[in-house]
Amino acid sequence: MSIKTFNSSPVFAPITIGSTKLKNRLAVSAMVTVFCDSDGFATEQYIAYHEAKAKGGWGLVITEDYAVAPLGRGFWTAGLWKDEQMEGHTKLTQRVHQYGAKIIAQIYHAGRQASYDVIGEQPVSASPIPCPVMGYIPHELTIPEIKKIVSEFGDTALRAKKCGFDGVEIHGAHGYLIAQFMSSYSNKRCDEYGGPIENRMRFPLEIISDIREKCEKDFTVTFRISGDEYMPGGRTIEETKLIATMLEQAGIDGIHVTAGVYGSTSAVIPPLNVTNGWIVNLAEEVKKVVNIPVITVGRINDPRMAETILASGKADLVAMGRASLADPELPNKFAEGRYDDIRHCIGCQQGCLARLFNNEPIHCVVNPTLGFEYLNETKKAENPKKVTVVGGGPAGMEAARSAALAGHEVTLYEKSERLGGQFALAPIPPYKGSMAYLPSWLARQIKKLGVNIKLNTEYTSAVCDEEKPDVVIIATGSTPAKPPIPGIDGANVVTAQDALAGKVTVGGKILVAGGGMIGCETATHFSMQGKQAAIVELLPEIATDEESTRREFLLNFIDEKKIQVMKSTKVIEINEMGAKLKKDEEIFDFAADTIILALGVKSNSTLEKELEGKTEVKVVGDALKIRNVLDAVREGFLSGTNA
Repeated sequence: MSIKTFNSSPVFAPITIGSTKLKNRLAVSAMVTVFCDSDGFATEQYIAYHEAKAKGGWGLVITEDYAVAPLGRGFWTAGLWKDEQMEGHTKLTQRVHQYGAKIIAQIYHAGRQASYDVIGEQPVSASPIPCPVMGYIPHELTIPEIKKIVSEFGDTALRAKKCGFDGVEIHGAHGYLIAQFMSSYSNKRCDEYGGPIENRMRFPLEIISDIREKCEKDFTVTFRISGDEYMPGGRTIEETKLIATMLEQAGIDGIHVTAGVYGSTSAVIPPLNVTNGWIVNLAEEVKKVVNIPVITVGRINDPRMAETILASGKADLVAMGRASLADPELPNKFAEGRYDDIRHCIGCQQGCLARLFNNEPIHCVVNPTLGFEYLNETKKAENPKKVTVVGGGPAGMEAARSAALAGHEVTLYEKSERLGGQFALAPIPPYKGSMAYLPSWLARQIKKLGVNIKLNTEYTSAVCDEEKPDVVIIATGSTPAKPPIPGIDGANVVTAQDALAGKVTVGGKILVAGGGMIGCETATHFSMQGKQAAIVELLPEIATDEESTRREFLLNFIDEKKIQVMKSTKVIEINEMGAKLKKDEEIFDFAADTIILALGVKSNSTLEKELEGKTEVKVVGDALKIRNVLDAVREGFLSGTNA
C-alpha cells in the first residue's frame, strides 16, 4: 500500500469510537502531569496544557488518571470523586472542544501502587501482596469494599459525562487496581474475585456494567490494558486476547493496548533504550480477535511511523503521549507539510518520568514551554534588540531560537567547528542515538530563523566592544574537572569528552575514573568497540545521576559486557602503567593503557567578568551552575524570549 502524505494521510482519516467521531487518528495517551492541585481540582495550568494539544490538532485527548477516590491516587492526579471538582473540569472540556478535538477522561484507582505519601494510609489491593516498587503491604479488599469501589467508578464516569467529556477510558493497565484483580501475578484470592479468569474479570466487568447503567449507551467507554505485563507470573498476550473478547462482549467501545506494571516500569514508560513502536505487535494481536477500534502506543514519536502502522492494519488509532509533550502542534505541522519543524521526543525521561516519580509537575527537555502554557511566554518584543549568544549547546541554541522568534537580531558564537556543545556527545554511547534529535532540530530552527551563526569563533571582550550588542547571553557550558591527583596530566590520561568525540586514541585496556552516568556510558561505548573496560567510583553505587529506567538498562549492559566495576574506591595516583587505587585501607595497582577521566565538570563562566559593565549580560545553563539539560534549555528559552 502506498502511503499518502499530509491531509490525505491515513492518520487524518476520521474514525468513530462508540458514539464519538474523531477528526483524525492521532491520540494523546494519558500521562500524569501533577498540574492539578492536591485535592484533584483543575488548575489553569492543567487546562491550558490540554488546550494546547487540542489547538495543535490532536483528534483525541485522553487525560491523565482521574482518581475515583482520594485514597486511590499514586500522585496528585486529577479527581472527579466529588461534585465540587466538576466546575474546573467542565472548563477543561469546553476549552478543548472549541478546536474540534474530543476528550475522554481516564479513570483509575491505583490500588497497591498508590503512594503512602499521597494518601497517608495503607493502600488496598486484590491480595495483601506488596508491589515490588512501592513496597507497602496492601489491605486485601473485602467484598463490600469491592462493591463500593465499583460504584465509585460509575459515579466518577457520570461526573465526567456531566462535565462534558466525550467518554472515559477505564484504566485496567500498568498494574493499577483493576489490573491487580485481572492478573494472577497480583491476585491470589480464592473467592469469586480470584482464581479462574471469569472470577478475576468480575471486578472490571462489574465496573463496566455500573458505568453503562449510570451513563447509558451513548457515552463512549474504552479500556486500557497491558498486552503483556513483562513480569514473572504476569499476564501475556494470549490471555490478554481472551480478555479483549470479554471486554467487547461487555460493551466496551475501544481497547487501548499498552504494556507493563510498576515492576516493569521501563515497559510502562519506555526510555530511549527501547525501540520505537516496540509493542505495536501487541495491538495487532488484539485487533485480530475484536471488532472494535484498537489503539496502539509505545515510543511512537514520528507521524510517518503512525502512517505505516495504520496502513499495515495493525491498529486503528495511534497514541503518541510523550511525542505530544515534545510538540503539542505535531498534527498541525504534519498536516501543513512542516515535518522538519516537528520537535521529536528523545526518550530521555528527565522532565516527564523523573519529575513525576518525585510527585513534581512534569516538564520537557525538548519543549521548554511544557507546563508553562498558561503563562503565554512566547511573544514578540516591543523593542527589538541586538542579541549575542555565546555558546552553541542546547541552552545557547534555545536562547538564540527564542530571541529570534521574539523578533530580535541574533548572532550566535561557537568557538568549535560545530553546534551542539557537550550534548553533541550524548548520542554516542549505546542506545542513545535519539539524543541527536535535539541539537539537530535546534540547529535547523535557528538557521531557518535567520540567526547569524559564527562557528570556529571565540567571543571576547574585544568583539563585544566592536559589535556593541544590547544583550549578551552567555551559554558557554562547562569544562571537565581535573582534581589534584598525581599524574593526572600524563600522556595516557584523556577526558571522557575527548574520548567520546574521537579526538584521542585509547588503548586496548581502559580505566574510567568516575562512575556517574558519563563514566558508565563511556565504558559501555568502548566496550562495544572491543576494549577491555573497567570503572572506578568513589561512591558505593554507580550511575546514581541517571534516570531510573535508563539506569536499569545501563547497569544491565555493564553486567552483560562484564565491565569490571570497583565501587567505594579512590584513585590516588596515575602512572604510566595505570593507576594506584585505594579501597578501605588497601592500596593496589590497576594496569591500564588509558585512563579516561569522568570526574565531573565545572562551570565555564570567565566571560561574564570580562563583559562586566559593557552591556547587559545573562548567564544560563552550566555556565551558571552545573545541572541537567532540562534546566539549561528552560533557562535558554527564558533568556531569549525576555532579552
